[in-house]
Amino acid sequence: MADIRIELLGMKLRNPTILASGIVGSTKASVAFAAANGAGAVTIKSVTRDRRDGFANPTIITFEAGMLNAVGYSNPGAKQAAMEFADLSDIPVPVIGSLTGTKTEDFVYVMQQLKGCPFAAIEMPLSCPHTPGFGTMAGQHSPEATKEITKAVVKETKLPVIVKLSPVIQEIADVAKAAEKAGAAAINMGNTAGPGMIINTGLKKPVLSGTAGGISGPALRPLAVRCVYDIYKAVKIPIIGTGGVMTGNDAIEMLMAGAQAVGIGTAIHYRGIDVFNKVSKEIAQFMDQEGYRSIKEMVGAAHA
Repeated sequence: MADIRIELLGMKLRNPTILASGIVGSTKASVAFAAANGAGAVTIKSVTRDRRDGFANPTIITFEAGMLNAVGYSNPGAKQAAMEFADLSDIPVPVIGSLTGTKTEDFVYVMQQLKGCPFAAIEMPLSCPHTPGFGTMAGQHSPEATKEITKAVVKETKLPVIVKLSPVIQEIADVAKAAEKAGAAAINMGNTAGPGMIINTGLKKPVLSGTAGGISGPALRPLAVRCVYDIYKAVKIPIIGTGGVMTGNDAIEMLMAGAQAVGIGTAIHYRGIDVFNKVSKEIAQFMDQEGYRSIKEMVGAAHA
């Protein structure tokens, strides 16, 4: 019988699936809902220094190969989030905090506000492709910026810090190495790609209110898998493979490319909130069929 339990950054997960940040998670109830439906760990929606309303609707649209979104980091702000997630004792899986900012001082400020929350780890995206002032639109994806921000946040917490990167970064291995050198405990590869655009031809204007958005879903998976593969060869720290994972076989691709755990987000739209249970069951079935006894046996298998 396959054992799909894993250990990641000291966290004991019942399976390798992790709720990706940004899909649900602005409240404790929303991450608890994902945990109740099988997620091995859950990540909250990214928190900024001050409250943000984000972009006006429409913020999400599906297309033939996935989804386009530009939410704009809507969240209640650091102080309110610190109160919301102050007690996580009723959530039965590890909860990963997520923070972001427009400059290094913002990351540090949010980390200071969230210090009292019992998170198992802290994730910080340096990779948003569509919100002005954040991620790739603020140059945070360069090795130099990645090193600076990571070093500053690591200094503020004893929790393991996960750096979330974007598949649009050309020299992804160099950025991952910069994060590792600055003290990152893991890499989440990663965020949406883009920005992309869909135009309403009847109205003659972009569908999303933010005009352009991040591409997720099946269209993203081959790009994300290749990035995981490249990062695995470049760093020694664990990788969370995120991007287009819809099925157990998709997750196994990520694992064989070098990921130790798998982030799931857009698949919730297509397969329901219980996608974590479904994917975990499909992973176990594959392992039984192919003779794998543990997840660890599959990690990096494509490099052999």
